[in-house]
Amino acid sequence: MRRTVTKMGLAVLCAGALCTSGALSACGTYKPVEAAADQTAAGDSQDRADGGDGQAAADNGQADGNTQPTPESSRNEAELTTAKPPEFDEVDETVYVKTADGTPVNVRSSCNKQNNSNVVTTAAVGAELKRTGISEEWSRIVIDGQVYYVATAFLTTEVPETTAASNSANVEAGEVKLDSSWKYADFSKINSGAAKLYRSEADSRKNKTICVNAGHGTSGGSSVKTQCHPDGTPKVTGGTTSAGATSAVAVSGGMTFSDGTPEAKVTLAMALKLKDKLLANGYDVLMIRETDDVQLDNIARTVIANNTSDCHIALHWDSTTNNKGAFYMSVPSNQSYRNMEPVKSHWEQHNALGASLVAGLKSAGVKIFSNGAMEMDLTQTSFSTIPSVDIELGDKASDHSSATLDTLADGLLTGINQYFGY
Repeated sequence: MRRTVTKMGLAVLCAGALCTSGALSACGTYKPVEAAADQTAAGDSQDRADGGDGQAAADNGQADGNTQPTPESSRNEAELTTAKPPEFDEVDETVYVKTADGTPVNVRSSCNKQNNSNVVTTAAVGAELKRTGISEEWSRIVIDGQVYYVATAFLTTEVPETTAASNSANVEAGEVKLDSSWKYADFSKINSGAAKLYRSEADSRKNKTICVNAGHGTSGGSSVKTQCHPDGTPKVTGGTTSAGATSAVAVSGGMTFSDGTPEAKVTLAMALKLKDKLLANGYDVLMIRETDDVQLDNIARTVIANNTSDCHIALHWDSTTNNKGAFYMSVPSNQSYRNMEPVKSHWEQHNALGASLVAGLKSAGVKIFSNGAMEMDLTQTSFSTIPSVDIELGDKASDHSSATLDTLADGLLTGINQYFGY
């Protein structure tokens, strides 16, 4: 199945300030955007063992709740220099995203990689794009009548082979238990429960499986500890489990909303709504839990997702009380942590997925906290071998009515479509 960047997949392009009212005529001639005044982010992040177990060391982003998150630069662009506005050879052709390591590429509003202020989205490997101009370093592409730019090195005119089968292609629908032969499975301490895999019956199936992990919900999980990192090194960010610790609670109990509702109840309701929307849109879904309790610790949840899914999304709300908005837990910019496997091979995918989810939420009108990301050393991230993210959908003071959860699910679906290029 060929993947195509669609209007839904790139709906967030015109939600951010970088979109213009008409097609751009030359690389680098876009109207500059005035940034909001910096504000210090307030409030501590909840200690997360369920999908993560730390607290952000610092968050210095903007806190107006409406700032578009800036996706991190793709590793694929690291060796390319910033180009002067090039002269394009005019072409009219279809091209496809192709990278050696499978990471997405940045789609920019100008030919400049000195920073990421001009990144408007990412395009997944295999995404189909219309190219109207080409230079040695840059390609001019048109999406929904708007002109953008992608590094030429990561585009090809060769039609990609049929999309690879989903990570869950050989897994039967129904209950999925932790297989002791799977990599990192032996680090799990609570694993008698089972997740459940659903196959979409939509007319247009995407052949992608999304792991939906309703945070918390493991009875007794707070009394058991598991190793933070597969190599035994200590955590690099602090929280209730401090920086320097080598073990954290297997699954935390979660916080309680201001109205007395346990977080685990809300994450489950959110997961069920997202599951229905994903199945209706052609995605297969792995549900980590569909009841109040599942006996799977964070490592078991992550390893099951690694072997049956194409991405892993853990749903949470933060423990602060100021209705701060949504954000994702990004991979800490700590070199020793980013050099540890499997983080080294996947951290860019984690952050790209998180940025896409936040962008999708923003396009749905959801309030965004700061720059949409907060660095966190997570158990989930430390053991993930597929794109994986903890998304915080608000905090104790946030509305969590059925209507709000519907809006959040719509935003997450848009972000997932964006990440996979649909």
